[in-house]
Amino acid sequence: MHWPNLEPAGPPDTADTDGAQTPDPAQVDPAVLAALLRRHGWLRRGGSAGRYGRWTPPGLAGTSLLVPENRAFPDCADLVEEALTALSRSGLPSAREVLYGLSVPSDEVRWIREIPEAEGLYGPRGEASWSAQEQLRTAARQLLLAGALADRARAGYHGARHRGQAERALDGVLVGPAPGGRRLTAYVPVDGGRGPVTRLHHALHAAREAVDYQRATGGMEAFDAAVGAGVSRELADALIALVRGSGGARIALAWSPAAGVPAGCAARPEPVEFSPGDLPVLRAAAARYTRDEPAVPVRIVGAVVRMRRSGPGGGGTVRLRVLSGAEVPYVRVALGEEAYRVAGHAHLAGLPVRLSGRLQRRGGFRRLTDAAEVTPVCLDEVERDRLMKSLYADFPPSDGLPFADPDADPDPDADPDA
Repeated sequence: MHWPNLEPAGPPDTADTDGAQTPDPAQVDPAVLAALLRRHGWLRRGGSAGRYGRWTPPGLAGTSLLVPENRAFPDCADLVEEALTALSRSGLPSAREVLYGLSVPSDEVRWIREIPEAEGLYGPRGEASWSAQEQLRTAARQLLLAGALADRARAGYHGARHRGQAERALDGVLVGPAPGGRRLTAYVPVDGGRGPVTRLHHALHAAREAVDYQRATGGMEAFDAAVGAGVSRELADALIALVRGSGGARIALAWSPAAGVPAGCAARPEPVEFSPGDLPVLRAAAARYTRDEPAVPVRIVGAVVRMRRSGPGGGGTVRLRVLSGAEVPYVRVALGEEAYRVAGHAHLAGLPVRLSGRLQRRGGFRRLTDAAEVTPVCLDEVERDRLMKSLYADFPPSDGLPFADPDADPDPDADPDA
């Protein structure tokens, strides 16, 4: 999943000294600016009620911004421009975060991990290790992906299903700098839809309640009901990755002031905390979701991209690029001798095949069992040419060309849960 560091958009002549850019003052709502200042710790310390406010960062005397309460104030444009200029020149992390929120209207997701200070001869005291920083970023990415998966479908275990769609839904997510390795903020643009963040909001609270229920009663049944709120193996795995090796972690959400509060969500969501004591419960929940998710009967159309069998005769294993009928990009299927021959002839003719079977949870829903009714799908010349070009485009040179080959390498989608 693409996850760049954030560079606020803005006119090319408004770049600050750190390379970031301030937003266009004419496009900034002063009420949104004030809301973001409040969110990031700035305090209103006077001003004229109903007209403007004087905002100062905590603990810094002599630094202040004048922010109109609305655009009706006579000098609104000038004051907003002065405030944005001051923020762009400030070295305060909170100033940069306010500019981030103004540049692209976004919901914010914050992660805070309690980790010990680095002990050693090198580096400033208090800095987190490289591995701790990478662990935070990886876990945060996994949590957002779990929210995006739950927005596509409710399931205890998604595996490869919907993963491509979920990753594309997060392409616009931007991440602020987190040099300490203990805090990280992701900005999820609201113009791409707010489903992943709102679903994550509900899923985190449902997971917290399910963990509390299990620790109080010993029962795991609350995790079954939590699937409807978006809890899944993917979410449990992400929380495990976030908490493991730390003294605990907290996830906080804040809605875009410009877009308002999504339907069904709290205006100011309470942060959700998880501790090392929750890890055994989360691990048990992840295993439960993997074990209990049922196989899915499907009827798919797919293009043969790899074939393998142990000898010149008999059945073998075929890898299909799924064109329709399932929410996964590829499946692996074991075929008998006659079905394997049909798949090979279809491949050589540049035709996809249609077949039915059961998509198994083992291996992340990448394996089709009980395959039946394997038949070629007829295409006209233009469609066949388009299909072949797309197949070759999907294969890097290191993979070799997708011709039937009894001695080909084993399927790269080897079962991770075997």
